[in-house]
Amino acid sequence: MSEKSAGAILSATIEKIRDLVDTSTIIGEPIYAEGGITIIPVSKVTYGFASGGADFPSKNTKELFGGGGGAGVTITPVAFLVVNDGEVTLKHITAYDNAAERVVNLVPEMFDKVTGLVNKAKKDADKKAAADAAVDAAIDATVSE
Repeated sequence: MSEKSAGAILSATIEKIRDLVDTSTIIGEPIYAEGGITIIPVSKVTYGFASGGADFPSKNTKELFGGGGGAGVTITPVAFLVVNDGEVTLKHITAYDNAAERVVNLVPEMFDKVTGLVNKAKKDADKKAAADAAVDAAIDATVSE
């Protein structure tokens, strides 16, 4: 098999894939909406390629080479990153294929909920501490009179 011919097929295949898929395919260009909202599309890219070749014996020519290559690309939009007032949220748009994917997709939402609960508990504790301090100050004022 001629290395030059096989290498040329493989190089051409890889170059075409590079042309099709770059970082702006996965993380899209930001879309600026009214009110200072920025929306960034996120896609899942799946690709594969194959190439092959063979030498054919010939009496007239030293080398005969036959080969081919091909590639396939699937681009699936999966989510949008929404930036609003300095907060970033992830909005999923894909249908869930299996249970594992569902669990992975719930992680950001669960993180947001847990963070919200922790912040609420902290605010409640701060309010209780402030109320207790106000009661203590009122008691001290009453006792000192």
